[in-house]
Amino acid sequence: MPYVDNSGVGIHYHVEGDGPPLVMQHGLTNSLETWYAYGFVEGLKNDYRLIMVDARGHGHSDKPHDPKDYDLKLRVSDILAVMDDAGVDKAHYLGYSMGGRIGFGLVEHTLDRFHSFAIGGMGADVTNTDTPPQARIDLLRQGIAAYVADTESKEGPMESGRKERLLQNDPEALIAATLAPKGTDAVEALLPGLDLPFLLYCGDADGFYPAAKAAGEAIPGAVFVTLPGLNHGEVSRAGEQVLPHVTKFLKEAAMKVGAGS
Repeated sequence: MPYVDNSGVGIHYHVEGDGPPLVMQHGLTNSLETWYAYGFVEGLKNDYRLIMVDARGHGHSDKPHDPKDYDLKLRVSDILAVMDDAGVDKAHYLGYSMGGRIGFGLVEHTLDRFHSFAIGGMGADVTNTDTPPQARIDLLRQGIAAYVADTESKEGPMESGRKERLLQNDPEALIAATLAPKGTDAVEALLPGLDLPFLLYCGDADGFYPAAKAAGEAIPGAVFVTLPGLNHGEVSRAGEQVLPHVTKFLKEAAMKVGAGS
C-alpha cells in the first residue's frame, strides 16, 4: 500500500487502471474503498489512471485528533503530496461531499495542477443543513457504534460492507475534522473567472443542493446534474446513476485538454 509522508502525517493512496490521471477523494466517514463498493473503479479504470486518496483521518491514513491538523490547506497539500509521489504533474479531479470541499480548496490554492473538476454533493462555501456539525459531534462523542446505530435508525439496516467500513472509523478523528473551519470563504468570488471544465452533481433532496446549484450557475460553462429524489448519502452510493454523467464529462474534458484548451 503506497503512503506519502506529508509533514508528519501519513497519507495512504491506491492507484488503479491506466490512462489520463484522475484523482478521487471520498467524503467524511468514508474511505477510498467507497469507490470500489459503488462501481466507480470498475466503471473508470479502463480509461483512467485512478489515484484514490484516503483523506487524513480516514481509511489507512493517519488520524490526528487536533482540528488544526484538518485545515483545508493541509488537506489540499495531501492531494498534491500524493500526486507528486505518484509522478503526476496534472490530473482531473473527482470528489464527493468532503472530497468536494477539498476540490474547491484545490480551485482556490492550486488550480494549475488540474485539467477539470467533477464535484458532487457540495457547494462552494456552505454548511450541511441536513446534519449540523454539532449534531454529528454529539453523536460521535457517544462512539462510532452509536453513530452507526443512529444512521440505521434513520435509513434502515445498511449493507454489511458499508456498516463495516463505517465502524472502522476513529470518532475522535472525525470530530476533529468536523470542528476544523471550512476554509472555503474566498472560493465563491473565484467561480465566475474559472475557465476549465467543471461538473457539479447533487440530489435535489440534499441540504447542499441549493449551494451546489448556485455554484454551477456561477461557473462559466459548468455542467450541473440534478439527481431527483436522492439525498446526500444516497447520491454517494448511486454509482449507476452518477457514472454516466461523470464518464461523459471526463471524455469531453479530455478532448478539450487534447485540443490544447
